[in-house]
Amino acid sequence: MDTIRVVWGSGTGPTAMASYDAALADAGVCNYNLVAVSSMLPPGADVEAVGTAGDLGEVGGRLTVVEARATASEPGHVSAGLAWAQSPDGGVFYEAAGRTDADDVEERVRRGVAAGVELREAWAFDDPRVRVQSAAVEPGTHTTAVVLAVYGDADPLV
Repeated sequence: MDTIRVVWGSGTGPTAMASYDAALADAGVCNYNLVAVSSMLPPGADVEAVGTAGDLGEVGGRLTVVEARATASEPGHVSAGLAWAQSPDGGVFYEAAGRTDADDVEERVRRGVAAGVELREAWAFDDPRVRVQSAAVEPGTHTTAVVLAVYGDADPLV
């Protein structure tokens, strides 16, 4: 199994989509087509929190991701976070995001991953890990915060 990289970023723009693209650029994944999956890690997966993805393959390739994303245009904050826990049998990601601060999102992902671990009570999990990205939203702009778990490298679409 390829490495699952946890990446994060934030960005601003004149539209919601432009700010999302800028946040993906900050995380190093703006040149790929993202395909979202729910939250399961395969047994033996190697998860690395890397911040910014390196070269993951051809432009336009398909990347499988678990994504936490928040976008807003009203002044305040946007925050996105992922928590994950692993066991020899597999693992779980939990994502949360919103127009809120980093502490709120961190608390929510920690509660969520704890619930996911509890559902799989027969598995021996390690301690959960957490990554949260937060950004201030300035008047007159759209702002997005993202945290993504990127499964392996990009697969060509054609």
